[in-house]
Amino acid sequence: MAEQIPGGGSGVRRVAGQRRGPTGGTEENVPQWLKTSAGTTWRLLVLLVGVGVVFYATSQVKLLFIAVFIALVLTAVLRPLVDIYAKVMPRPLATALGLLSGFLVLSGLIFYVGYSVATQWTALSAQFGDGIDQIVDFLEDGPLPVTITNDQIGEWIDTGRQWIQDHAGDIAGQAASQAGSVVEVFTALALALFCAIFFLARGQEMWTWFLNQLPSRVRPTWLTAGGAGWYTFSGYTRGTVIIAVTDGILAFVLLSIVGVPLAAPLAVLVLIGAFIPLIGAPAAMVIAMIVALAANGPIQAAVVGIGIALIGQFEGHVLQPLVMGKQVSLHPVVVALAVTAGTLSAGILGAVIAVPLVSVVWAVYSRLHTPDPPMEPEETEGHTRPVEDEDEVAEQA
Repeated sequence: MAEQIPGGGSGVRRVAGQRRGPTGGTEENVPQWLKTSAGTTWRLLVLLVGVGVVFYATSQVKLLFIAVFIALVLTAVLRPLVDIYAKVMPRPLATALGLLSGFLVLSGLIFYVGYSVATQWTALSAQFGDGIDQIVDFLEDGPLPVTITNDQIGEWIDTGRQWIQDHAGDIAGQAASQAGSVVEVFTALALALFCAIFFLARGQEMWTWFLNQLPSRVRPTWLTAGGAGWYTFSGYTRGTVIIAVTDGILAFVLLSIVGVPLAAPLAVLVLIGAFIPLIGAPAAMVIAMIVALAANGPIQAAVVGIGIALIGQFEGHVLQPLVMGKQVSLHPVVVALAVTAGTLSAGILGAVIAVPLVSVVWAVYSRLHTPDPPMEPEETEGHTRPVEDEDEVAEQA
């Protein structure tokens, strides 16, 4: 039913029930693409606000978040061992024995590294002195287009020493300000160990209690999401540990064969670096190259560099598919973006936790989401190439 607009001498009529736009026009006058874009935009804004609130809340309890994350890592790594112990002893005793086993392995690793450094330090100092002299001679008389003299190197060292003297007060102040951070680290570790004990001993009961607090209609969804998330997180964590240990062993064998000093500490550095995807292990091996260059010369450093490339290829094409499988199905581009975003937002810690968090979110989404039938690459090819003539324009229209 239409009605005459009061005072409208032009005879314009409005359909009953039709809403006016903000400028007096009707919504039917707004293009459909603008309606769709506006709806999508405000939904994205709400989503971004929600994500921002989560990040802000996490930053306010960062210590708690870090402790829980470390506890989950410990639980994922030690749970298979605890399950084996639990077959022959009570679960609490198996938990204690599993944690003790992990502590002994870590302590033995640290002791071995310290012992290696202490026994090789005297010979290493002489090797480093000879290697530095060789590098200086190469820079002065080598084939490089730029010549760096010993006097210039001495001048740079004096400049650095003078800078340290001038900023000694600032450096001391920053060191003192980090004392609180050390306390926070030990607090986070203690809280993580406390949580890991309960996760290992009574994790299943705790998860069941949480599900029982939810309405029965949403329990299957939470059970599915939690199972997918934990399967992905535990698989990623255990897989990363296996890959890190393998990288460390291969690095130790390589450095020992080449004759690089401090092979064991450098291998441990590679092992630790493997927990940072893409950049951790290569960065640690570059440090090994520098040590090889200073102690053994450029030929051994080049051999170490070639070994780095081979280990990287072995990890990417053999270890990752074999160990991870389909538990972490992220494209390398997504991994690179996640590591970069985590590094920019939370430094080294962000780089470590970014990939497992993204993997868990994607696993939960994939488990709960039912996708439409996928398109084949041939179906999208015609929509990405340029239109060549008017007949094709008319045909596509």
